[in-house]
Amino acid sequence: MYPEHAPQTPIQVHQPTPYPPAVPAPATLVPVQPDGVPTVASIVLPDGRIVTGYAVAPAQSEPLAVKPAVSRTAVNVALGGVGFLAVCGGLLLLTSFIAALTAFIGQLIILAAVIFGGWIAVQVLGTGGHRGGTTMNIRKAVFRRNHFHG
Repeated sequence: MYPEHAPQTPIQVHQPTPYPPAVPAPATLVPVQPDGVPTVASIVLPDGRIVTGYAVAPAQSEPLAVKPAVSRTAVNVALGGVGFLAVCGGLLLLTSFIAALTAFIGQLIILAAVIFGGWIAVQVLGTGGHRGGTTMNIRKAVFRRNHFHG
């Protein structure tokens, strides 16, 4: 040891106190039924080694659920197609109705224009009322051979 690293206090060594060993609890035996013990199988390999182990029963697959004759997806697609066709038929009827209504309104407009235009034409070109000029009262007139003698 180096003198500069000398311990300042003397070293004390403590020895652990041993505890007495614990008394193990008596093991309880569980009775095992003879049919619950799996069978042990031994296999002799070609090189002479013997492998011993428990025989494992093959896993049984769960029974498959019975599938319907037609899948749900196919039924949903078919129902969607029927609904789409119903909507298309309704839209076709709706567009036909709108076209007929438009034609009817157009005919009403033309009819109103013809009637109103005729009324205006009668008012403008009609013979009712005075057209200006002189009014003469002829009381005694003689017509001879389509000739007026007044």
